[in-house]
Amino acid sequence: MYSSNPTADQKHVASPPKGSSAASMPYGEPASGIPVSYTNQQPPVQPLRSKPKVPWSTGLCDCFDDVPNCCITCWCPCITFGQIAEIVDKGSTSCGASGALYTLIACVTGCPCCYSCFYRAKMRQQYVLHETPCCDCLVHCCCESCALCQEYRELKNRGFDMSVGWHGNAERQYREMEMAPVSEQGMSR
Repeated sequence: MYSSNPTADQKHVASPPKGSSAASMPYGEPASGIPVSYTNQQPPVQPLRSKPKVPWSTGLCDCFDDVPNCCITCWCPCITFGQIAEIVDKGSTSCGASGALYTLIACVTGCPCCYSCFYRAKMRQQYVLHETPCCDCLVHCCCESCALCQEYRELKNRGFDMSVGWHGNAERQYREMEMAPVSEQGMSR
């Protein structure tokens, strides 16, 4: 027998408003007649605006701005790369481990630029730097020593003491913050 009370299943079924069919519903409204804003659909996501890119603090061929680093990079690029990698990785990898891996890749493949170019890209992303004069891989493949010197100078110009590594820089910054004078505001009555 048919009862006049709808069952639980029938209570939750929505039908299009009278005089309309699902095919005549405007775009953006489901066939149930409930506006999209009342359904559990998410609003469209607005794209994030990226920060404007900044230029490098020194040029790619300004290697002689820091002659000691230029000499170390020329004779033993694994040291410079290790120092850069430790700062870029924020201390998660040590200078020695990164330098050793760089050397291993250089000995096995003869092409350590395949590894170092990823750190240039990571560094550019962290500091929102332009990809100049060309793509990171090409810069490292053609001018490995110049690229490493430029990255080293960039970090140095940003206030890092490259000889103490990430943890030494973090400790120095913590001490500077601790020793900063605390401004006392007088209480007025």
